[in-house]
Amino acid sequence: MARTPARPAPEPERAAPRLYLLLPPAGTPEEVAAQAEALTAAGRALDIAAVLVRPGAAAALQPIVAATHAIGAACLVENNVALAESVGADGAHLDGPTALKGALPALRPHGIAGAGALRSKHDAMTAAETGADYVMFGEPDAGGRRPPFEATLERTEWWAQLFEPPCVAYARALEEVDALAEAGADFIAVDGLVLDSPVEGAQALAARLAALGAD
Repeated sequence: MARTPARPAPEPERAAPRLYLLLPPAGTPEEVAAQAEALTAAGRALDIAAVLVRPGAAAALQPIVAATHAIGAACLVENNVALAESVGADGAHLDGPTALKGALPALRPHGIAGAGALRSKHDAMTAAETGADYVMFGEPDAGGRRPPFEATLERTEWWAQLFEPPCVAYARALEEVDALAEAGADFIAVDGLVLDSPVEGAQALAARLAALGAD
């Protein structure tokens, strides 16, 4: 009897990516309270894995840190390890490999160290080799500008195929969430998709992620 060809092993199913919420700077107590309220509302509809807060006074950030922990998410502070420690955050998000390297001694062994503002593939690989817990692609800068989405998509697919550390990729629209999930992003970073409408936006995004997980 002729031998039948071996059936190729099926590809392991990839889970739908989790969410990483980027908060804008909050300069007043009213803005801080609004962000904490938005987080609480979004957390009822969404599984948010992490929240990035922009630096501010320690007392001002406390409501946001508390709201983040209340929904079961990790709280990271942008580019300020000392502030992250003082407010009880879970780690820091650093811009570039040099800042990451300088922050690691203070964050280890328990704090999360993320790396963003990675302008090249070499920067991303250097961040991973240095010890980043994740790398982030495509996030907007302080002025709201971001790289072309096609570049973020290409970089996400490249990373997912070759490297172990998790990849966070930024999406500004639901269609971009779909594309980045297909490319292999472990986490999707969002801001306005949720914050512009914490209830309806969160529900729409939750439905999208549920559909991705069912595919």
